[in-house]
Amino acid sequence: MGAASAYIQRMGSDVGRKARGFTAIGIFLFFGAVMAGLAAITLLWRGTPLDRLWVLNRMAYKRLVPMGRAVGILFLLLSGALTTAGIGWFRRRPWGWRPAVVIIATQVVGDLVNCVRGDLLLGGTGVIIAGALLLFLLRPKIRGSFA
Repeated sequence: MGAASAYIQRMGSDVGRKARGFTAIGIFLFFGAVMAGLAAITLLWRGTPLDRLWVLNRMAYKRLVPMGRAVGILFLLLSGALTTAGIGWFRRRPWGWRPAVVIIATQVVGDLVNCVRGDLLLGGTGVIIAGALLLFLLRPKIRGSFA
């Protein structure tokens, strides 16, 4: 983990001074990749010790299990997309910035749907957080960091 931390620090140091949160977004992308990967594993191969992780969000598990293996594959693809975005983010490549924007914008839309469905607390909180992240990503200083 030390080597990964040093790499992240080295890659984000130049932009990090200019725009706070640059490194945090990259770490967020990798964290999301790990979480999506864990969800994929537990949905594709049920009965592993990792199933206990769903205690953190039982309602999501109850909603996802009936969809079968297809949703596990989608989570696997999401994990790959987040990993790719994270690598591109720290390398300051457009192929890192673009998927990060698309993923966060998709989250904003999903949170708006939650609001419309009546879950104002969860959806509203999500809109505020994901919206703030999206605004950060769209800042000219951040966008200009990607060649």
